[in-house]
Amino acid sequence: MRKLSGGLSNIVVLLVAIFALPVMAADKVLFKNVNIFDGTSDKLAKGMDVLVEGNLIGKIGKGLSVDEGATVVDGKGRTLMPGMIENHAHLMLMGPSLPAMEGTSTWEDFAIHGTKMAEMYLNQGFTTLRDAGGGNGGLQRAINSGMIPGPRYYPSAAFIGGRGGHADFANYTAPIGESSNMSRLNMAVEADGRNEVLKAARNNFRMGASQLKVMQSGGVVSAFDPWQMDGRTADEINAAVEIAEQYGSYVMAHSYKRESMIGALEAGVKSLEHGFMYDCEIGKLMEKKGAYITTNLTAFIPGLMDIPAVKNVPASLRKAQSAQIAFEDYMDNMRQCPAKRGFHTDCVGSVEECNKQIHHEQFLNGDFFDNHTALVAMTSVGGEIAAMTGEFMNPYPDGKLGVIEEGAYADILLVDGNPLKDLSTLGAHPKWFDAPTPPDSPAGIVLIMKDGVVYKNTLK
Repeated sequence: MRKLSGGLSNIVVLLVAIFALPVMAADKVLFKNVNIFDGTSDKLAKGMDVLVEGNLIGKIGKGLSVDEGATVVDGKGRTLMPGMIENHAHLMLMGPSLPAMEGTSTWEDFAIHGTKMAEMYLNQGFTTLRDAGGGNGGLQRAINSGMIPGPRYYPSAAFIGGRGGHADFANYTAPIGESSNMSRLNMAVEADGRNEVLKAARNNFRMGASQLKVMQSGGVVSAFDPWQMDGRTADEINAAVEIAEQYGSYVMAHSYKRESMIGALEAGVKSLEHGFMYDCEIGKLMEKKGAYITTNLTAFIPGLMDIPAVKNVPASLRKAQSAQIAFEDYMDNMRQCPAKRGFHTDCVGSVEECNKQIHHEQFLNGDFFDNHTALVAMTSVGGEIAAMTGEFMNPYPDGKLGVIEEGAYADILLVDGNPLKDLSTLGAHPKWFDAPTPPDSPAGIVLIMKDGVVYKNTLK
C-alpha cells in the first residue's frame, strides 16, 4: 500500500507545478481522517475515510482498509467535500460587450476564450459546469477526451431567441432573415413562431446540447429588448419544452418578471434563470412542477453598474438601473419561501474578470443567506439540475454529482478549514472589481479531483 501524507506519492510528483495535465489516479485512492461535507448536511461528519475506486466513490466509513497497491491520502482533519458546480456560465462570451463580440470576434477568439475559461473554472474547484448559451458539443468533447482541462460540461448550444429579443445580437441595420456573427457560429439563433423554435431546438440537440436555453424575458446586456417584455409566446415555449421532453431533457428559461416565470413553469420549463421577481406563489408552483431556479446575486449590488457590458452600453445601463428597483423583494421572498436554487455567476468578460466575479458571487451567497445554503447551492442542487438531462442527453450518467455518497462520481475537493464556517477557504471574496487578482487556484483548496483524477495537489 502506498501511503501519502500529502501528495499522491509517485503519481503526483509528476505535477511539476500546481497545475499541469491531469495525472492518472490509482485504481483505488483512500482518503483517511477527513471531515466530510456531503453536499446537504449542515454539519461535518468527522474522522471519516473515503475510498475512491476508479472514478466513483466506493466506500465511506471509519477505519477503512484497502488492498495492497492502493494510494492513501492522509487528510489530517481537513474538509472533504464535493467539487463545486456552476449552473449558469457563458464560457464562450469574452466580452467586453455583445456588440463587440458580434462585430469583431471570430471562431478562434471564442474557442480560445472558452478553453481558458474551462481551465480556470476547474482550477477554482468547479468540477461541473452548465453553460447557459453559446457553447456546444465541441468544447465538451475536448474536455471529455482529456485534450484540455476543464469541468464536466453541460452545454445548451445556441441561445434560442426571437427577433428583437434577448438573443438578437445583430446590429441595428440587419434586415429580417440575415444571419449574424453569433448565428453563423451557432451561438445564437433567431427563431420566431412554433415551427422555427422546433427546428432550432432539434438543431441544438444535434449540435451536442444537454438541455435547451430559451430567452423568454428581455434582458439587460442586450440592445433591443426591455427587460420587462415577454420575448416568447406560449406556443414558442411549449415547442421548446416539447422537443426537450422528446430527448428526455428539459428547458431552462431566461426569465425576469413574475408573469414570465409563471408562464414558463406552466409550460413545463424546469429551470428559471435569474428569476428576479420570485415570490412565494412562484415557489409553490416550482415545488409542484419539480423546478429549480438559479440567480446571479451580483444583480442586487451597486457593482452591477460597473460591469463593462453594462457600463459601456447606455441602453443596458438604463435597464440595469430600473431593474434593480423592480427586483428589490427577491431576497426577502427567497428567505421566506426558499426554493431549490443553484449557484449562478453569469459572467461575460475576460478570464480574470470572471474569476473575480465567481469569488464575489460565492461571498454574496453566504452573506445574503448563510454558508450552508451557499454550499448546497454550489453542490447538491447543481447535481440535481444536471440529472434532469435524463438518461440519453446526460453526458455523465454513471454516478451522482455534487454529493459525497457511495456510488457518486469521485469529484472531490480537500480543503483547509471548514467552508461551513468560512467560505474564503474556497476563494470567496467581499470585493468584486476592486478585488486583487485571484490566484490560479484558492490556497485553501489543497486537492482537486475530478472523475477520480487529480488535477491539483499541494499537500505537504
